[in-house]
Amino acid sequence: MTGSKQVTLAYATSEHQFLCQLTVPESATIQELLVMAASRCAAEDIPWATADVGIFGDLCDRDVRPRDGDRVELYRPLAIDPKESRRSRARRRGRDSG
Repeated sequence: MTGSKQVTLAYATSEHQFLCQLTVPESATIQELLVMAASRCAAEDIPWATADVGIFGDLCDRDVRPRDGDRVELYRPLAIDPKESRRSRARRRGRDSG
């Protein structure tokens, strides 16, 4: 029998942060971890099947095997593109100062 590992699953909305501690088989991939989490750590409106995922802020594929102690994160879509937001602020500052 293979060993196990501890993994934290994280997902946040603007109002809540969802954290779920899981003990999973050593061979478990992120996809397998998400299936386990969806059945064990019930929470509303978490896009288990569609969200981008990463480990400690680094985007990765669902077939990656997280290590013991890793924090697997589900990312929600951004409301606005960060580059466009910066451009918009720069345009406003330009109008305000001129």
